[in-house]
Amino acid sequence: MAEEDLVELKFRLYDGTDIGPIHYAASSTVAMIKERIVSDWPRDKKIIPKVANDVKLISAGKILENHKTVAQCRVPFGELPGGVLTMHVVVQPSVAKAKTEKKIDELPRKTTCSCSIL
Repeated sequence: MAEEDLVELKFRLYDGTDIGPIHYAASSTVAMIKERIVSDWPRDKKIIPKVANDVKLISAGKILENHKTVAQCRVPFGELPGGVLTMHVVVQPSVAKAKTEKKIDELPRKTTCSCSIL
């Protein structure tokens, strides 16, 4: 693999610690990177993603889509030759878990209403 095809990425976690830097091929997809982040996640953290879909990657203020490659996600301006790109990692619970919690909250509540007209 040629040196130009490698991109060095570092991932900033919610508490300011980092994973990496790690070299990735420019053809690597965001989904592949998320899988690697989940497997390399420090186990001493309070929040630990269970699957790659629990992780959101943010680069240059944009949430990266799973089907895009690293080459498509790079910002053309501001790149330093041989520099490390930092991406922010946000952990969100999966949709199924969020829906389950929402259903619990939507259980019928016994509400009382009283109106007083004077």
